[in-house]
Amino acid sequence: MKNTNKATLTGLGAILLWSSIIGLIRNVTDLLGPTGGAAMMYSVASVFLLLSVGCTRPSEFPRRYLLWGSLLFVTYELYLALSIGYASTARQAIEVGMVNYLWPTFTIVAAIVFNGQKSNFLIVPGFLLSVAGISWVLGGEQGFDLTGSVANVRGNPLSYGLAFAGALIWAAYCTVTARIAQGKNGVTLFFILVSVSLWIKYLLQGGGPMVFTVEAVMYLLLAAGAMGFGYSAWNVGILHGNVTILAGASYFIPVLSAALSSLLLRTPLSLAFWQGSAMVCGGAILCWLATRARRIKPVST
Repeated sequence: MKNTNKATLTGLGAILLWSSIIGLIRNVTDLLGPTGGAAMMYSVASVFLLLSVGCTRPSEFPRRYLLWGSLLFVTYELYLALSIGYASTARQAIEVGMVNYLWPTFTIVAAIVFNGQKSNFLIVPGFLLSVAGISWVLGGEQGFDLTGSVANVRGNPLSYGLAFAGALIWAAYCTVTARIAQGKNGVTLFFILVSVSLWIKYLLQGGGPMVFTVEAVMYLLLAAGAMGFGYSAWNVGILHGNVTILAGASYFIPVLSAALSSLLLRTPLSLAFWQGSAMVCGGAILCWLATRARRIKPVST
């Protein structure tokens, strides 16, 4: 099997791990607090990465990748963890996770605009269908409901705003990494920087004590493992695999994530929610078809 195919399969494995993250992060932050729980998760994940992947010296990274990669990665992770931790309810945490899953759409658009990825007209309905699916989810029991969606977001603008900004930032990270990383993988260093940032925030805000029950430790280890190994696999995929296939496949994370989150958080989801998720997947298929390279038949002489 070609190295590119192996890297692509590794990236697809990351998608399976990521599908469990929303529910796991919410459980950890419920038990240990939004900031303290997130700080613990990234600290343990950093240890997992050090043991499994190791850590490249910063001097070995291209300077632009070290600067922009770390800045975008750390910012995204802070936004993701805190957006879920600050959600008012378990249902809202799942919705916030769905907003975050706009990043595959933005990643493909960024690849077309900045990296010269070829596409056809299907990118437009694919993009619109995916965005409409997110809107359908935010509408609640009624499905697509603009007034209800706006009221829902206004109820907790911090969580939804962080999730949306995070989607844009992660798309930028994927696009920048593919261009300037030069095959280097800085995920371990980036995770350490995320954990340090969260501990600083925790100390400055005077975070309260964390009670480590058996349940809290179990969810902490599961979340850290899914995050650490998931991002390690994803970096291998986007650095050495087919970014278009990975971005397209990542559209299916919302359905897997919603199913696992519903089980982990013991929160039933409405028919309208699943309809919105199906729309996101339909948009994924269209976007994947839009970015497939056309095969040019050789001209016979």
